Amino acid sequence: MICRRALLLAPLAAPALAQAQDWPARPIRIVLPFAAGGSSDIAARLVAPRLSALLGQQIVIENRGGGGGNIAAEAVARAAPDGHTIFQGNIGVLAINPTLYRTLPFDAEQSFQPIAHLNSVANILCSPADRPWRSVAELRAAMLAAPERIRAGNSGPGSIGHLAVVQLDHLAGTRSVHVPYRGGGPMSTDLIAGHLDYAFATAPTVLSALEAGRLRAIAIGTATRSGLLPGLPTVAEAGLTGFEVSNWDAWLFPRGVAPAITARMAAALRQILADTELRAEFTRRGMETMPESGPDQLAASIRAETTRWAPMVRASGASPDG
Repeated sequence: MICRRALLLAPLAAPALAQAQDWPARPIRIVLPFAAGGSSDIAARLVAPRLSALLGQQIVIENRGGGGGNIAAEAVARAAPDGHTIFQGNIGVLAINPTLYRTLPFDAEQSFQPIAHLNSVANILCSPADRPWRSVAELRAAMLAAPERIRAGNSGPGSIGHLAVVQLDHLAGTRSVHVPYRGGGPMSTDLIAGHLDYAFATAPTVLSALEAGRLRAIAIGTATRSGLLPGLPTVAEAGLTGFEVSNWDAWLFPRGVAPAITARMAAALRQILADTELRAEFTRRGMETMPESGPDQLAASIRAETTRWAPMVRASGASPDG
């Protein structure tokens, strides 16, 4: 016997089911909160052609920098929840900005429907090759000798690179000059050109410059050493005990997308990120894919990272203006 509740709910479920079966009906737009050339952009463009082939629709990458990632986040939060607009957020926008900014035009947990993590990426403390320091201790000594003279770049207010510099200053007792950019790409370009003295740059944006000898790697920001650069010490190992920064990218729909569409996208992303060839390409560029992730894992990660970073942001005195 079909229960009365099932009969009542059937008309409501039918449109959502039909919508999921027809999806995707047109190109899918992935909105990135930073300029082209950074690690987030590189990751998206590695995945896009494979996703296009799998779903049979064009994937359009839209770089929408500014506002510490909040402009792009707001645009997606206000987009139609039909599964054709995705926000590629990261730890900075989703877990740091809620504490860093007094008000936000979106709610990191309530405005979005998590799909999955895309990748994790290491942040490397590096300087132009012509700078005299070769270690964290030497960089610290230079900053102590010239307070508020050493220029540190970051990929935007509230980015993990921004907070990494604040955390370094806090632990080292130094005062860097913060120079924000609209993404890791433009920041790395100026770092390589010698317009900055140091930065915590994502591995994909600086690997070629490190290999060419134009930049010098000083330390890595993660809690453990990277398999990519196993000889490079962590910042904590180099003397600043307690220092740790990590980063990840993730995909989210605006809240309200049909659960069936979210499940299909998560499954498609999982299949792509598990591909051996793609994983090798990510690793070569200093990133690791995260095919084990899904909506629940991402939602839990956002909550946990927000809780972890909130007291650090408040204690550091970080602000959107650097």
